[in-house]
Amino acid sequence: MIKGHGDDAYQYPHIVSDFSSNICAGRGHQVLMGYLASRPELIGHYPEPEAWSLERLIAEQEGLEPKEVIVTNGATEAIYLVAQAFPLQADIPRPTFSEYEDACNLFPRTDTAHRMLWLCNPNNPTGDIYDQAVIEGMTARYDLVVVDQSYENYTDELVMTPRWGARLPNLIQIHSLTKTYGVPGLRLGYITAHAMLTEHLRHFLRPWSVSALSVEAGKFLLNNDELRCTPDLNEAQRLRDRLQQTAGIITQETHTNFFLCQLETGRAALLKDFLAREHHLLIRDASNFRGLTERHFRVAAQTPPENDALVAAIQEFVNSKKA
Repeated sequence: MIKGHGDDAYQYPHIVSDFSSNICAGRGHQVLMGYLASRPELIGHYPEPEAWSLERLIAEQEGLEPKEVIVTNGATEAIYLVAQAFPLQADIPRPTFSEYEDACNLFPRTDTAHRMLWLCNPNNPTGDIYDQAVIEGMTARYDLVVVDQSYENYTDELVMTPRWGARLPNLIQIHSLTKTYGVPGLRLGYITAHAMLTEHLRHFLRPWSVSALSVEAGKFLLNNDELRCTPDLNEAQRLRDRLQQTAGIITQETHTNFFLCQLETGRAALLKDFLAREHHLLIRDASNFRGLTERHFRVAAQTPPENDALVAAIQEFVNSKKA
C-alpha cells in the first residue's frame, strides 16, 4: 500500500476545504446518522457472516440474481479479493489506482498462462472513460477483465451496467456505495459478475468482514436514493477551465468531478504543503501514482467559492516561484 492517498487532513491542522478526496462535494449525513442512532442494538450482535440481506437488495435493484452479487468491506477489499482468487498475470494501464498492482503483487501468480486486465472506469486520477464497446473488446483478448466502477455515478457518460456485465463469463465489476452516497467511513463496496465467477470468489471471503452498521446503512441508503451523492460536473469543468487559464498550470480533460493537473515547474509536494499551511486547502499530491511525475496533482471540485479560493491560492504559489 502506498502512503499518501487523498483525504489526509490529519497531517495538517485547520483544513477548511478538502480537494484531495474524490468524494463529491455538498454531501450531508444527518438523515443516515439519525437512522443508525435509532438502531443501537446492532452493535451488540455479530453481523451476517456474509452480507446476504444487502446482496439481495442490490440484486433486486440491479436486475441480477443474488448469487451474482458479493458485498465487501469497501471496493478495496473487493480488489484484494479478486487478486487472491485469480492469481493471473496482470496488465494494469497507468496511471491508475495503485491498489490493483499492490493487490496483485501480494498474492503469488500461480497461473502464468492466462492474463487478466484491470481497468478503472472512470479512471482515477485522470477521469477518463472506457466505453462499453472497448471493454467488451478487451474481454475477447483477456481471460479475465476486472473493471473498477467506483466512480460510475460521478459521470454523465454511459458505463456498463451490472446487468449487462454479468452476462459476460470473464468480466468482474467492482462498485462502491462509499462513493455513490459519499460515506467513505462506512467502507461499503460490492462485486457483480457472472455466477460462475462469484461462486469461486466466495471461497475467499472472510466471515463478518462487513459490519452490522454498514449493512444496515447500505440498505437504508439504497432505499432512500435521494441521499445519493451527485457531483456538480458543470462546476468541475468551470474549475478546470480556470486552472487551465492560470499561468504555470496544465490540466487534463475529465469526464467526472476530479481531474489531473501539472505544474510547469516545481513540485506538487511543495504546492500541497503551501496550500495546506498558508490557505488551509488540501489537494492530492499525485506524484506517487505510478507513471506520473513530481509535478502532478489532482483536485476534486468543491463549491464555487471554495474553487475560486483554490485558483487564487495556486496562482499565488506560482507567482511566488517567479519572484
